[in-house]
Amino acid sequence: MRQQQISLSNWEFRACGDKNWLSATVPGTVHTDLLKNEMIPEPFYGKNEHELQWIDKKDWEYRTTIQLDDQWESLASTELTFKGLDTYADVYINEELALSADNMFKEWRLNVKGLLKAGENEIRVKFRSVVTEDLPKLEQLGYALPAANDQSELGGLEEKRISIFARKAPYHYGWDWGPRFVTSGIWREVILEGRDTAAIADLYIRQNHITEKEARLTAVLDVATPEAWEGLLRISADGQEWMRAVSLKAGKQTVEMDIVVDQPRLWWCRGLGDPHLYSFQAELVQGRETAASASVRTGLREIKLIRKKDERGTSFAFELNGVSVFAKGSNHIPNDSFSTEVTEERYRHEIATAVESNMNMLRVWGGGIYEEDIFYRLCDEYGILVWQDFMFACSMYPGDEQFLESVRGEAEYNVKRLRNHPCMALWCGNNEIDSAWAHYGENMGWGWKKEYSPEIRDVMWGHYQEIFHRILPEAVEAYHSGIDYWPSSPLRDLTGDINQHATRTTGEGDVHYWGVWHATEPFENYNLNVGRFMSEYGFQSFPELKSVMSYTEEQDMELTSDVMMAHQKNGRGNLLIKDYMDMYLPKPKDFTAFLYMSQLLQAEAIRIAIESHRRNKPFCMGTLYWQMNDCWPVASWAGMDYYGRWKALQYAVRKSFQEVILSVKTTDAGQLDVHAVSDLREALNTELSIKLYQLDGSVLDEWSQSVDLEADSAAVIFSIPVAELLNGHAQENVVLSLELVSEDQTLDRKEHYMVPAKDMKFSKPEITIVETPGSGGLSFTVTSDILSRGVYLTSEDEGIFSDNFFDLLPGQSKTVEFSQRGTGDKDWIPTAPKGLKVQSMADFIDESLL
Repeated sequence: MRQQQISLSNWEFRACGDKNWLSATVPGTVHTDLLKNEMIPEPFYGKNEHELQWIDKKDWEYRTTIQLDDQWESLASTELTFKGLDTYADVYINEELALSADNMFKEWRLNVKGLLKAGENEIRVKFRSVVTEDLPKLEQLGYALPAANDQSELGGLEEKRISIFARKAPYHYGWDWGPRFVTSGIWREVILEGRDTAAIADLYIRQNHITEKEARLTAVLDVATPEAWEGLLRISADGQEWMRAVSLKAGKQTVEMDIVVDQPRLWWCRGLGDPHLYSFQAELVQGRETAASASVRTGLREIKLIRKKDERGTSFAFELNGVSVFAKGSNHIPNDSFSTEVTEERYRHEIATAVESNMNMLRVWGGGIYEEDIFYRLCDEYGILVWQDFMFACSMYPGDEQFLESVRGEAEYNVKRLRNHPCMALWCGNNEIDSAWAHYGENMGWGWKKEYSPEIRDVMWGHYQEIFHRILPEAVEAYHSGIDYWPSSPLRDLTGDINQHATRTTGEGDVHYWGVWHATEPFENYNLNVGRFMSEYGFQSFPELKSVMSYTEEQDMELTSDVMMAHQKNGRGNLLIKDYMDMYLPKPKDFTAFLYMSQLLQAEAIRIAIESHRRNKPFCMGTLYWQMNDCWPVASWAGMDYYGRWKALQYAVRKSFQEVILSVKTTDAGQLDVHAVSDLREALNTELSIKLYQLDGSVLDEWSQSVDLEADSAAVIFSIPVAELLNGHAQENVVLSLELVSEDQTLDRKEHYMVPAKDMKFSKPEITIVETPGSGGLSFTVTSDILSRGVYLTSEDEGIFSDNFFDLLPGQSKTVEFSQRGTGDKDWIPTAPKGLKVQSMADFIDESLL
C-alpha cells in the first residue's frame, strides 16, 4: 500500500499579459508578493492605500512546476487540494482547465488522475479580477444592494458596491476601521496526495450526551477507499480503546461507531476549570497492518444557549456543563489586511492577551474570515469560548442559485472543519443585517428599505431568509448538531414580526449598543442601556506614538491631516474623539499628548460599560466589547493595536474582567452605591475599606465593614448619600479609595472621582521608581508625592506591565513587573525593562491648566 504527499510551495506570479514572472510566496496574496518584489510601496504607510487600488482591476496568474516519478501514474487515486483560493480562480494542469473556483472560504479538492503525468507538470492558477467579474452582476441585477462599509469610491468604482457578490472577506473592500485592499491569491496551503489505500478524510467526535459520569459519543468517519475493504475500525483515546468490524465498498462513505467514556474529564472555559483535551485516534486495521488513520483533539463538554421566559423578557446566557457562564470578552477581527502575514506567534499573542485580560469568550465577527486552525486550537487549549459568525456583515446579499449553492458549500465545509473544537459555543448567521434591514418595521433600521419598492423589498428579504433562516441553520443542524444557531447579531427573537428586530435595548436577545460613540451620547448612558447580552459596543482611541510613527512623518502629526484622516475610517472619528475629550478630560498640550489622552478616554468609556453590564448580572449575562485587535495601524476601537501593543483600554479590561470587582455608581436620587460582583463559584467573607481623601492625601473620612459575598453574585454592599459622604467638601477636591480584602488578599482596589478629570485641578507630581530589593530588576515600586492620574510606564522592549495607566494617591505605592512578549510556546517572559520611563496625565495636559 502506497501513500504520497507533496506540499506545493514553490510558485511564481505575474499580471496576466506581462512577460516576466516574479517569485511568489504561497500561501500569500498578490499585494504581499508585489511588496516583496519591491513593485509597490508599503501599503499601510501614509496614503499609499489610495495609490494601490489598481491592483484589484487586473487579472493575475500563479504557476509552479512539479516533477513526478512513474509511481504517481500507477496510484489508484491522485488529488490536488487547494485549501484556499481568493477568489475567482481557474486552475490549469498542463494547460487543461481542471477547476473554476468562486469562493474564498472553502477548500477545493480535485481529482487529477490522468491530468498529471510522469515527468514535469505545470500547474497554473489564473485569478480573475473580482471587480471585472462582479460589475456585470450589479448591472444585471438592476438595483444596488446595500453594503454599508464597501469603500467603492476609494476603489474608483463610484457608488458601485460589488462586495456582496463575491464569497470573499467583506473587510477586504474596506470597513470603518480598515483599508480597502481587495486581494487575490493562493491564500492557504496546496497539497498533492496520491494513494493506493483507504483514507480517512474526516474524523468527527460527535458529542451526544455529556455528564461527569459518562460521555456518550459517536465517532463519525468520512472514508474513501479505491476498492472493497474489510477489517476493524479501532478508536482510541487516553488509554481507552473501542473496536468493531467494518465492511467498506469502493468509493466514499461515512462510517459511525458509538463509544462511551466513563468518568470523563470535562472541558471548561477560563474561570470554571481546566480545559482538558482528549486525543482521539481512528484506525482502519487489517491484521497487523493499519490501512488508514486520522486523529483529532477535542474537549468533552455540553454548551447551550439558554433562552427562557422570565418576568423581564427572555434570558440569553451560555451554559457550560450545566453551569451558567457570564461571558467576558471582545470581538475579534482579522489580525491583518493580508491574513497570510499573520504568524502563529501573532495568533498566540492575541489569545495570550485575551487570557491575561481575564476573558472567557471571543466573537469571530462576520466581516472577516473563518480563522486559521491555530486560532481555534489556542482557544481550545486556553479555555476561550468562541462565538462564531458566518462571514456575512452589514449588507444584503443576492439570492441566485449559483450564489446560494456557493454559500451551501461554504457552510458545510466550515462547520465540518471547526466542529471538533470544544471552544465553539455558537454559530451566528450574520452581523447586524436583521436590525439594519428591519423588514417588519417601516421606520426601523438603517434606512435601507426606503430605496426599494415593496416588491423588491420582498425579493431581497426572501433571499435573506433563504440564506440565514434555511441554508445556514440546516448546515449547523446537519453537521454540528447540539450547538445553537443564532440568525443575526443583534436579534431579539425569530418572531416574524416587528418584535424580531433588536433596534433598541430590550429584555431579550443580544444588543449592539452604539449610542455612546455614533450618537455622541455621554458615557453615563452605558448605565442606562443594558440588555441580556451586550455583544457589541465600543469607543475609539489612537495607538501609541511609536505605532503612529510607523505610518506617518512629523509634519502629519495633526488631527485632520491627510494622513491622519486616511488612517481614520470612521468619517469624523478623530473629531468625535476630541468632542468626547472636551466632555471628560483636560485639554492635551499637543498632538502627541492627544494620543495618550485618547487612550485614557477610551479606557474610561469601556470600564463604565463593562462594570454596568456585570453589575446587572444575571439579567445581563455577557459583555463583548468592540474590538480586540486591528488589521493595520490605525485609530480604532481596538484595545491592542496592529503591532500587538496594549492600549490603556487593555489594562482597564484586565481589571474590569477580574473574577471579583468593585464598582461605584451614583443614583439619580443622589445615593452613592458600592457594588461587588463575583464570578467565583464559592462564597467569600470579605472586608470592605473605604477612605475619602483630599487631593493632598489627607484622609477626610473612612468606613469599613465585613461583607459576605455570595457565589456568582452582584450586589450593593455599601450605600451612602453623596451629601453625607462629602460633608461639605468640594467634590472636585476629593477622591474615594476602595479596597476589598479576603484572607489578607486584595480582591480589588479602586479610585472613584466625583467629577470628570477636566473639572479637577492638576499639579505636576514627583513620581519615583525604585527597584524592589532582591528582584533582579524584575520588580519596581512606584510612588508619587501628590495625586497622579494615568501613570504611564513605557519600556524600549515590547511587552506589558502588571499594571499601567493607573492612579496613585500621595503616600501610596504600587509594585509593578514587566513581561516581554513571548516567543515560541511562551506567552510572556518576565524581564527587566530597558529604558523604563514614567509619565502621568500632568505631563500631557495644557500647561495653562497646571
